[in-house]
Amino acid sequence: MEKVLIFGGTGFIGLSLADHLQKRGFYPIVIGRNKPKAAIAFEFQQWDAVNTGDWVQALKGAKALVNLAGRTVDCIKTPDHCDEILRSRVDATKAIGKAMKEIDDGPKIWIQMSTAHIYGDPPKQVCTEASTFGYGLAPTVGKAWEQAFKEAKPASVRGVCLRTSFVIGKNGGALPALKRIVRLGLGGRAGNGLQGMSWIHEYDMNEIIHQAIIDPSFEGVYISSAPEPVSNKTFMRLLRKKMRMPIGLAAPAFAIRLGAHYLFKTDPELVLYGRYVKPARLLNDGYDFKYENLETALSDLI
Repeated sequence: MEKVLIFGGTGFIGLSLADHLQKRGFYPIVIGRNKPKAAIAFEFQQWDAVNTGDWVQALKGAKALVNLAGRTVDCIKTPDHCDEILRSRVDATKAIGKAMKEIDDGPKIWIQMSTAHIYGDPPKQVCTEASTFGYGLAPTVGKAWEQAFKEAKPASVRGVCLRTSFVIGKNGGALPALKRIVRLGLGGRAGNGLQGMSWIHEYDMNEIIHQAIIDPSFEGVYISSAPEPVSNKTFMRLLRKKMRMPIGLAAPAFAIRLGAHYLFKTDPELVLYGRYVKPARLLNDGYDFKYENLETALSDLI
């Protein structure tokens, strides 16, 4: 069984990916700051996401590494939190790059997480890999993250950078929270409801990474998102439909700003802004999405 190291792998996406790769015959090693409280079925290595340490030895003889490490953006954007969001991504990437240079037989494939938010929040434009980057915290973080990857990756290593959208799955991410809101009858549109919600089912997210590991033609930057993005209004309508909830009160922008700050301790812009992105390179290269449209994806998850 070939080893695949998953940095920042103790969260929802990392553990889902580890399970996916294990079922395909790989030996995933999950690397994180803290061991999950619940038992996991994978080998765990601890790191501080800044310095090299004992975990470097796990890189020896590995097939590939996947770097998902970074502080959650689900928080109030104080200056300290903004600094942590940026540094956690850049410093972790630099630490992996330094470790790769300390060993001779490390992985020859590096799959790097990035963000589809790098394109900002254009209200109408559908962005592809060729689109102009946006302005603000997330685009700044995305650009620094990708630059750190470019500088840290050894020239002999095949690199794949995934600009990832909103991942929906059964056991984590934002979908469980959205379902709770729907059950309370509050699952209507947020603000004007026109903001884009680009999404991807956890299966396709995992399978894209799997294909990037086994297919040597995968290289460079890809948008990792389903090919049919929807508006916030459409997303919430379909979610209510699948949950058989006939009522969904809309939330005006001012109410979301108050509730996000005082009740949910998060950034209201995560709800009030959004983007439409399409995975042009994946589609051109023939990747076959299992969950191409949102209704099919939600039917599987709910």
